[in-house]
Amino acid sequence: MKWLKGIGLFLIANFLIFITLSFTANLLINTVLPAFGIDVRGVFNQQLLVFSLVIGFGGAFISLAFSKQMARAMLSCQQITQPRSHAEHIIFGSVQEIAQRLHITMPEVWVYDSPDPNAFATGPSKNNSMVAVSTGLLQNLKEEEVKAVLAHEMGHVYNGDMFTTTVLAGLMNTFVYYISNFISHLIAQPSQDREEGSAGNPFLAMIVYFFLQVVLTILASIVIGWHSRRREFAADAFAAKVYGKDAMINALRGIDRWVNRAQFEYSNQDALATMKISGNSSGFMQLFATHPPIDARIAALEQL
Repeated sequence: MKWLKGIGLFLIANFLIFITLSFTANLLINTVLPAFGIDVRGVFNQQLLVFSLVIGFGGAFISLAFSKQMARAMLSCQQITQPRSHAEHIIFGSVQEIAQRLHITMPEVWVYDSPDPNAFATGPSKNNSMVAVSTGLLQNLKEEEVKAVLAHEMGHVYNGDMFTTTVLAGLMNTFVYYISNFISHLIAQPSQDREEGSAGNPFLAMIVYFFLQVVLTILASIVIGWHSRRREFAADAFAAKVYGKDAMINALRGIDRWVNRAQFEYSNQDALATMKISGNSSGFMQLFATHPPIDARIAALEQL
């Protein structure tokens, strides 16, 4: 039921985001901008662009602001504030040590229940973040390998990967929303260039709108996937600097062995997939993958 609760919260949050941002966009276009002498009312393209920017970036940044709460709602997890076991001391101590070394606020430390050895980091900023590891990671990896994975996640935090990914997602959302709406409106509205008495085609416009939404979202996913894979390489390199590249290489090999042994398949529908240290990528679908192949990551580490 935990995942069902997470999906429900996700849908409710996105509905509230859409209502709020729709109101904000109309307020900005009809009241705020005219007050400063900027009047885009009646100018369709500019009005749509402003609306697209508000929806695209607003939704992305609101999702970032509540990313920690969303992650906790989707998982069965427990926060570590006072370490009790040896494993908890390793997790808490490593995150604390790296945070002090980087002079940033220590992230919240969580453990979530999952058999696959994985971990993720999220949060609005490097001084307001969380790092979470799975129970499978603690059960299947050695101490130095767990520390390397934690350093990898702290690399994401320190590099501001959550923020840059949000900016890119907002930009892609803006393009998808603007282009699909702009073209569909052209089809739906009567044109002065057409013969007298002719009208637009709302039904065709609706079909074109949904078609463009699908196609442009797929293209945007390729760009976002490319960025996500680049930041995985950077986080691996950060972990290598903190605990040595051998520890990070061994951690990746340990994760890969478990996945192959258990024949585990990462879900493409995992809302947290882009945050985690390990994910699925093979064949043509690698264009959309959030993670590079393990072999490629190990090869990059060996070249450091």
